[in-house]
Amino acid sequence: MEQNDIAVGLDIGTTKIVAMIGKKNEYGKVEIVGIGKSRSLGVHRGVVNNITQTIQSIQQAIQEAEADSGQKIKDVVVGIAGQHIRSLQHSDYITRPNPEEVIDAEDIHSLCNQVHKLVMLPGEEIIHVLPQEYKVDGQAEIKEPIGMYGGRLEANFHVVVGQVSSIRNIGRCVKSAGLDLSAVTLEPLASANAVLSQEEKEAGVALIDIGGGTTDLAIFKDGIIRHTAVIPFGGNVITEDIKEGCSIIEKQAELLKIKFGSAWPGENKDNEIVSIPGLRGREPKEITLKNLSKIIHARVVEIIEQVYLEIKNYGHEDQKKKLIGGLVLTGGGAQLKHLKQLVEYITGMDTRIGFPNEHLAGNNDSETTSPMYATAVGLVMNSLETSKSSFQEEAVLKEKEPEPLPVDEEGEAEREEPQVQVEQPKPRKSIFDKWAEKFKDFLDNAE
Repeated sequence: MEQNDIAVGLDIGTTKIVAMIGKKNEYGKVEIVGIGKSRSLGVHRGVVNNITQTIQSIQQAIQEAEADSGQKIKDVVVGIAGQHIRSLQHSDYITRPNPEEVIDAEDIHSLCNQVHKLVMLPGEEIIHVLPQEYKVDGQAEIKEPIGMYGGRLEANFHVVVGQVSSIRNIGRCVKSAGLDLSAVTLEPLASANAVLSQEEKEAGVALIDIGGGTTDLAIFKDGIIRHTAVIPFGGNVITEDIKEGCSIIEKQAELLKIKFGSAWPGENKDNEIVSIPGLRGREPKEITLKNLSKIIHARVVEIIEQVYLEIKNYGHEDQKKKLIGGLVLTGGGAQLKHLKQLVEYITGMDTRIGFPNEHLAGNNDSETTSPMYATAVGLVMNSLETSKSSFQEEAVLKEKEPEPLPVDEEGEAEREEPQVQVEQPKPRKSIFDKWAEKFKDFLDNAE
């Protein structure tokens, strides 16, 4: 299998770093051929704070994935999250020089480029420019303007912004680990690709990805991304609370949360007790499960209320913006017992747990379809999409090579009657590809 057949997603999280290798099978489904994970030591709340440790963790995950799949990894698609991410809505327009010609991909490219020139706060950079609806000469609610006539092309954009230093640090870690960075994707977008169906995106749905250091939110309606947010706390804060509240070490707190934790305190009886071994010959500690779930409940309610506030900011109570698909919970934190019921109780919205098996082939093992790996699966899918579009582009360019003219007996090239040629639509580069190219140049110049 060649390198261009496979795609690698690298999820640099706060608790774990996952390298996942995937390829498309003959039915167009994604097949995971290798997975490697390591403990993330140099990342705090989605932001790199120790370069050396992060590089070591990336190398460990990559080596494990290579050993698992028998493949050599050259380039990766990386997810980005963290408390420095923010998003904003922006409208922009271009006046086309020749309204007699139809709108093509080049016009959309120049419109998106114009948005990239927006002046940001010092130290910030635009990560994604995502067009929502277009307007052509005042005609609104156009989803695909290519092929239409018009003089003025206008669009609403969802712009995702992040800190330059944080993005560069991630790029530095990947390069120092001996890898090429082919693209950077916002993690909630990657998770959404992995766990949401097209019907849900059309109906209106909010994806909540509860990770170790951050909780990511992505809202879709009419098949278009409408709102993204990164809330700077996740599962690690719950572990921290258990550690403080029960006076135990972090390792024990994490185990307690996974094995006995529940988001619903009424579930546990007063006489249910867990005994935890003491440190170095000290007496063991006894903790009631009711107390444990009270500690977890308090923090989970806080996280959900923050997310619900973001959903309200989007304006889901408005009839046009209603989220019929409700909420989808994913990420490692979504595995907490009775979380679904608590979220439904607080928000009053339909909720389900999102497993990343929506686009995966049926023969993948159960480990890869855990909510923990939603982001990694989404990054692999993004990587496969971008490689497919660049492959199509090459094919179109090859087709366009002119054929030599037939030569007559006197050695002169025969001229045929002029034929009317239908212009081939230009291969349309995705916004992610364009941004990835800019980002690569940016990294190369920075060093």
